[in-house]
Amino acid sequence: MGLDVELFVDSVDPDFRCRLCTKVLEDPMSTPCGHVFCAGCILPWSVKQRQCPLYCKPISAKELHQVLPLKNLIEKLIIRCLYHSRGCIKKVKVQDLGYHTEMCDYSPSRCRNKGCNEVLSLKDMDTHMRESCDCRPVEMCQNGCGLLLLHKDIVHGNHCCLNALRAQSGALQVKSANVEQAAKRQGIRLARRENSLLARVSALQNEVHLTALTYQMRFNRYKIYINNLSKHVTGRCKGGELQRLSIALHREKDSLGFNIIGGILLQEESTPEGIYVSKILERAPADKAGLQLHDQIIEVGPSLPCCNCTNSSSCLLTVDVSKFTLVLV
Repeated sequence: MGLDVELFVDSVDPDFRCRLCTKVLEDPMSTPCGHVFCAGCILPWSVKQRQCPLYCKPISAKELHQVLPLKNLIEKLIIRCLYHSRGCIKKVKVQDLGYHTEMCDYSPSRCRNKGCNEVLSLKDMDTHMRESCDCRPVEMCQNGCGLLLLHKDIVHGNHCCLNALRAQSGALQVKSANVEQAAKRQGIRLARRENSLLARVSALQNEVHLTALTYQMRFNRYKIYINNLSKHVTGRCKGGELQRLSIALHREKDSLGFNIIGGILLQEESTPEGIYVSKILERAPADKAGLQLHDQIIEVGPSLPCCNCTNSSSCLLTVDVSKFTLVLV
């Protein structure tokens, strides 16, 4: 909602007025079609009506944007206090109006004495509560109840210690019941919270348990793999000593029947890198000759003449079993 035109000291340009509330623009926002309205007017309108208030184009809240230059111009205008009708004569810029309104001595305030419904200017509140409020506490009762006596009780002489104590006791019981109900509600909320946390802890424990089982299964698979690999190495050795085998492979269908993986051929037997056998086809020349997975190829020798043809279709393989290695000589 905008600002009342009557509060401004000077006349306001008609272009500074909102088309919806007819007041001076407050936080002006523009539509895609170029019309300007108060933010407090156009935002709910765009959500409900989904079109410009002048019915020229469909709009949505996302398409609205602030008009900062126009806002700056309006904030420099001089305006009277919002409580001008209550007696404030202060004149400030629009940009300072909010701060002045919060601190204005003429802002309405309700009396804080229990039972009093008077609404006064802030500057008169202290005097009212101390001097003129009928519900202000005046003195302690000297007749035995020891309760605070209000001004109206003394003036009208209608204070009864017994009735006052009963009223105070009833008020305390109501307050105690309210506190007890609040404590029960808080206890229920805490119990629900505790159950929720326990459920989350249980879920996390299950997750940790499943994760541990998964890694245990992986560990067991790796252990079995290592054991098989160790047996394989042991089976390729004789008496625990390192051996070297020579294997001749004859091509069948233009293939030796195995794949390799790795880098250059090794020159030093102590080097752990090199070319390894990664796959062996069943019933292929490599499989028939005894070549096995993970054998390392150290050296490749020249092809040997085939007994059945004149083409170079075979090669001599030397396998170093000690290194679990295949040597092509």
